[in-house]
Amino acid sequence: MRQAGRVLPNYNKLRGQYSFRELMSTPSLAAKVTMLPVDDLGVDAAILFSDILTIPVAMGMEIEWTDKGPRFCNPLAAMENPLAKLHCDGEKLSHVYSAIDFVVKQQRAPLIGFCGAPLTTLLYMLQGTSAKHDFPEAKKYIFRNKKETKQLVDAVTSFSIDYALKQVAHGVQAFQLFDTHAGLVPFEVYNELFMPAVKRISDAVRGKGVPFIYFPKGIGCGLESITPDVCDFVSVDWQTPLSKARQMVHSEVGLQGNIDPMLLFCSKDVIAAHMEKYYKPYFAEHNDWIVNLGHGVLADTPFENLKFLADWIKETNW
Repeated sequence: MRQAGRVLPNYNKLRGQYSFRELMSTPSLAAKVTMLPVDDLGVDAAILFSDILTIPVAMGMEIEWTDKGPRFCNPLAAMENPLAKLHCDGEKLSHVYSAIDFVVKQQRAPLIGFCGAPLTTLLYMLQGTSAKHDFPEAKKYIFRNKKETKQLVDAVTSFSIDYALKQVAHGVQAFQLFDTHAGLVPFEVYNELFMPAVKRISDAVRGKGVPFIYFPKGIGCGLESITPDVCDFVSVDWQTPLSKARQMVHSEVGLQGNIDPMLLFCSKDVIAAHMEKYYKPYFAEHNDWIVNLGHGVLADTPFENLKFLADWIKETNW
């Protein structure tokens, strides 16, 4: 979960030499960053170093990478006919496929591909920035313009499918769909407007024999709707106890994650005790669980604690 970032000293060294945009858009550099967590933390798989906003950029939106996060110059919610402003250009994603080629050629660890889910991607496209984390202008647009929202979701989904399938063709061995903001709309709205798009992407990826992981952060009771036709594994945030999530999610769907990233700010003794108390007993009964965090590693997380957790996971007697 956001493995490569400011928590890694070697990443910070690269950021001292290159901008975020340069790291993403230069295939050899993106491949190098992709492998940093494998080298520095010893994790079992690499996650492609990219960004969920590559899709909007390839659809014609102009983006600025600022110190306060990404910002789109012309957010769609302010436009009269936003769909007409989007023009897909697959060539703008060629650097991503080249980065995958670099990683796959090394054959050092399995590679997980990913993209942002339609809701999360569209929230950024409509709002233009994440400065207001609840995306009020984007949500107003969605509620006021259901027909246009469906059209935008369809456009984003179709392009995301093409993007995902090309990642598969270049060699990713699993694919993860990130819906970081799934909990920002009522589940009834999510289920109507966005879940069909999730299933379309899932069907396309799994149709190529590639496992599909789905991360709907904040979906809450919506976990009850996660069935085998949605994904192979669902990533659970830290708000829902793992045992409760297991009761809610279909028994044929595996679970991932759930460890609160804030745990990594505790002492190593507390981290180990927490894992022993809550997660070892769970795994003893349910081994279809990918050990992971419930969301991304926070930027100021102590590196030594993250390394400790990775080592503890691999060395403990489960």
